[in-house]
Amino acid sequence: MTRLDRPLRRELLISKTLYTLTIDQTGLKLVEKGHRKGITLRWQDLLDGDAAIAAALQASLQP
Repeated sequence: MTRLDRPLRRELLISKTLYTLTIDQTGLKLVEKGHRKGITLRWQDLLDGDAAIAAALQASLQP
């Protein structure tokens, strides 16, 4: 198995909009291409079952 020792970035096309997905040791982040703010999900939240709550909270804070 390859260790995730640096961020892995991939570009996604979702509903005709480009996004950047970054996966690192702390979790993952999905950001619209060209923007800084996006949705962040920590691995620990995913394991604890708090992923839906964390994602909903972040979405509610977005302008």
